[in-house]
Amino acid sequence: DFDVSTVLTEDTNCIVLNQTIDGANHSVFCVSQSVQKQREPAMLPCRAELELDRISNLPGHITDKILSHLSLRDAVRTSILSSKWRYKWMTLPSLVFDNQCVAVPSQDQTLIRNKLVNVIDHVLLLHSGTIHKFKLSHRDLQGVSDIDKWILYLSRISVQELILEIWKGPRYKLPSCIYTCQKLVHLELFNCMLSPPLTFKGFRSLTSLDLQHISLSQDVFENLISSCTFLERLTLMNFDGFTCLNIHAPNLLFFDVGGVFEDFNFKSTCLLAIVSIGLYMNAGNDQIMARGNSGGLLKFLSNLPHIQRLEIQSYFLRYLAMSKVSVRLPVLCEDLTYLSIRINFNHLGESSAALCLLRSAPNLQELEMLARPEENNVVGPILNFWAAEDHWNSLFDQLRIVRIVGISGGRPELECINFLLSNSPVLEKMTLENAANGVPRFVLIENLTTLLDLRWLFVFVNDAP
Repeated sequence: DFDVSTVLTEDTNCIVLNQTIDGANHSVFCVSQSVQKQREPAMLPCRAELELDRISNLPGHITDKILSHLSLRDAVRTSILSSKWRYKWMTLPSLVFDNQCVAVPSQDQTLIRNKLVNVIDHVLLLHSGTIHKFKLSHRDLQGVSDIDKWILYLSRISVQELILEIWKGPRYKLPSCIYTCQKLVHLELFNCMLSPPLTFKGFRSLTSLDLQHISLSQDVFENLISSCTFLERLTLMNFDGFTCLNIHAPNLLFFDVGGVFEDFNFKSTCLLAIVSIGLYMNAGNDQIMARGNSGGLLKFLSNLPHIQRLEIQSYFLRYLAMSKVSVRLPVLCEDLTYLSIRINFNHLGESSAALCLLRSAPNLQELEMLARPEENNVVGPILNFWAAEDHWNSLFDQLRIVRIVGISGGRPELECINFLLSNSPVLEKMTLENAANGVPRFVLIENLTTLLDLRWLFVFVNDAP
């Protein structure tokens, strides 16, 4: 005889037969019938999951664009967004190691150095793509030996843009392997020393070169510029080891230089369109300024036939004025539309050179004159220079904008303003900014109204910031 009982489980309906044999109970699971559990309807993904899914499935070019606008530190952090983003940063073509990338809240230079070196080593170890740009510019970085191995690594993967800024310590001597980076298009160096091997024949792909606070010899400099035949942009600031700017660059379009030098020579620079040149003064080049140069303005501009923008900074105008200054240049600067001059209005030679430039630029549209009011030793003839009758036959019939900065209220400055106003028939705006230690604005306006015809009082007079 069997006693029948039913046991319900979550998924099965079991019939249990109980039989008593010799006083003992025996249970036999003799029937098992599967009962399918009714499934609950699928849950719709929540909004957060949808957003995460959208981020995970962005097209490759979109993710690359996003990463390109992030600092390297933030780019690495995107690895937590999803599994598809985990290794995205490892293929970044641009690596920038600066203060945003590595922030160490410590003044311990050893700790900062070790942290920065570890980060760069780690990134380069994990990186699996092409590196087009490598920038190292941490404010606490000195010229450590680890930079040599990083440059060696970059030289083997054909880096195209290299920016190396050593903000502390002595000049960092570049390793010889950097001169094998023949895919370089842009090279930017700060506080470095260049000493290439004799076999170096230039960077054959380089189009942009920026050298600041650098040391190299005269021969190295000349060979570097002339051997980079595709060079289009050249910046030189605060250099030592050479004193003559011999520039041989047939494709050069932009040239910006500021430093101490004795002479300059432009050769095969017919395409040069934008030039900013400043000669700094120190105790070592006083004799250079006194000796002047053999060619002056004519020598300077003879190899710049297509100059469009010219900025003469610091004391370079005085250097040009040390030689004989003509009324105008024999070959006019037809393409020159913008001119900026740092000038001492109380210096006869500088004023003569400035007037020669103005007369030699028939299509000039914008003029900026930056005064040096600290030099206020007036020599007699300069008092009437701009008011001389033979100067008033000049006509600047394209000049539309004039800005004169650093006015101290001296008579030579006011006469120059009057001269420009009277010889610029299409002038639209003149802005005057008085010097910080110059006369007050109301005094300057009063002097202007006394000297000038009232019809010209549309000029704007601003206080120095």
